[in-house]
Amino acid sequence: MHLSQIQIRNFRQFDSEGIVVEFQPGVVALAGPNDSGKTAIIDAIRYVLTTKDQEFISVQPEDFHVSRSSGASSDITLTCCFSGLSTADQSTFLEYLTPTENGELVFYLQWKCVKKTSSTSRRWNDITLKSGRDGQGPSIDSATKNLLACAYLRPLRDAEREMSSGRNSRLSQVLNKFPDISSGDTLDPDSLPGDIAGVESLSLAGLSDYIRYLVNRHDGVNAATTSINNDYLSKLSLVGDNLTAEINFVSGPDDTTRLKQILERLELNLLDSSSQSNDGRYGLGSNNLMYMACELLLIAKEREGLPLLLIEEPEAHLHPQRQLQLMSFLESRATRQDGQPPVQVIISTHSPILASKVKVENIVLVNGSQAFSLEQDRTMLSKSDYGFLARFLDATKSNLFFAQGVIVVEGDAEKLLLPTIARLIERDLTKFGVSIVNVGSTGLRRYTRIFQRKRIASPGGTAEQTTIKIPVASMGDRDIMPNNAPQILKYVKNSDDEKWSSSHRKWRIKEDPKFLSDPNFPNEVEYEAGRAAIVNKLTADDGQQVRTFYADHWTFEYDLAHAGLASQVFTAAKLAQADERIHEADDSSVAFECVKTDAIAEFQKLQAAHTSIETLSTHVYKEFVVGKASKSIAAQYLAQLLEDEFSGQAEKLNEVLPNYLKAALTYVTERNNG
Repeated sequence: MHLSQIQIRNFRQFDSEGIVVEFQPGVVALAGPNDSGKTAIIDAIRYVLTTKDQEFISVQPEDFHVSRSSGASSDITLTCCFSGLSTADQSTFLEYLTPTENGELVFYLQWKCVKKTSSTSRRWNDITLKSGRDGQGPSIDSATKNLLACAYLRPLRDAEREMSSGRNSRLSQVLNKFPDISSGDTLDPDSLPGDIAGVESLSLAGLSDYIRYLVNRHDGVNAATTSINNDYLSKLSLVGDNLTAEINFVSGPDDTTRLKQILERLELNLLDSSSQSNDGRYGLGSNNLMYMACELLLIAKEREGLPLLLIEEPEAHLHPQRQLQLMSFLESRATRQDGQPPVQVIISTHSPILASKVKVENIVLVNGSQAFSLEQDRTMLSKSDYGFLARFLDATKSNLFFAQGVIVVEGDAEKLLLPTIARLIERDLTKFGVSIVNVGSTGLRRYTRIFQRKRIASPGGTAEQTTIKIPVASMGDRDIMPNNAPQILKYVKNSDDEKWSSSHRKWRIKEDPKFLSDPNFPNEVEYEAGRAAIVNKLTADDGQQVRTFYADHWTFEYDLAHAGLASQVFTAAKLAQADERIHEADDSSVAFECVKTDAIAEFQKLQAAHTSIETLSTHVYKEFVVGKASKSIAAQYLAQLLEDEFSGQAEKLNEVLPNYLKAALTYVTERNNG
């Protein structure tokens, strides 16, 4: 049995229309930016199920949704649905079950809180817990409610305190679930243990009785007891009402109470791996792992009840390697088949590392008070897309789950340079919460389809499609080079080279016959029509908040040069070619300026020799193809050059940027896309 869905209405940022959050078995991650609703979803589950640590949950005024038009709501409705019930589960919850359209039996649990006011203006919250899809089934009894309690680890938790001794401590609750915790013999006062074997045979309650017996015989304790009774209490007593005290180790009316008191005096500490001593060397991260281990242990030891663990920000205080180790362990506990029940773990996280380790279909994208399950049949992702993302959606790319806007690019150059360009034209991507995802020339669509939803049938039979209101810009090359580019780039030797007609060549030129209706009469109109047809094909999958922005002409570097940054791109390429020499020089700044000066002079000669902007831009791009300039290193130098030249001159830089690039940056930084 696992929690498959929760419906939330009028709770915090979720209004009367509410949301439906769907969960898969195993490890589920609620991923999204701050204030999107992740904690509210976790708390909604806690309110319905309560928690194993017997935490008292009090509904606060701020839990009721506040609407600008109608003010605070007067009620909250939270409905959980449990699916995948085993035969034993069905037997346990039989009277509460609801059949679905496909014949499956599910368990609905509706928690409702209504504000009440008496005639004397006394206010309180009336809370009910019932079964049934609409809360029309039988009320849930206390025994059933206890079976549904979940384990919960709050954010910014103090794991050391949670595992320390104290009244009703968490550790005592965990230990009390072990069946052997009460095993052993009771103490017979007339037959005390005569050796260590006899002592070891005692139960914990028996040990406490034995220690109490020994304590009471201790000379110091006896002296203190005598002094208290004779010197103080006897003098404070009334006639017929004598006050007498006894110093005891542990006191309780029965073995169960004494056992509880003993367990509450125990604490759990990590030991140094070499000295095996508790020397306090472990910090918050390691203690958090210990705390999570205890909670999972508690779930494993409970043969009855709901195996559900809620963790807010499990990455707290953990370095990346520990985060990866934690996720591997949680995944193993979620799929164990060795007699222990698989555990469903629902986490809320801001960590791309954790998000990258969770199955894509088990991620719930939370954004703008909406929750979007990425399970199959909910997104436009195909089955092969899920397999691809399982391999290639790493921690770097997973930052897209936490963004307010996403740009998907094909290479390092775009990823390195776009943030600088955006900031210089006053569209700072950091301020707008935009993430750049570099997919390395492959799989652009596999990433953008994460943000596209399928139309699904609602219970009323109509098709519903909720749009993820995150603007996603896919940027790519158009890959149509000028007619003379193959010769300039040395793809062919001359106009008679047989490679021009080869069916195996991977490059395309403007006058390729496939772009023309009549190859014998080429004209600019047909060129543009052919190029537009390619773009239409490339943008065919656009929709909802996903848009594709392809280069106006050819590649990223070529289009920058063509638009008006030819000198800067050429200089950056020359700097990239000389990068090692610059950094090995005694004075790298002087070496940088020398290379820059020579590059500008060389470009001026190049510019004088080629009046066609297409030819000039191709010669600039030649530095990357023939000159082997690193595009990523050149992008870093180009960012520095643009910073020096255009800082504080956004309008001037806008005039020399490619149109597709400006359109993409504008799209992801506008906040009226939804």
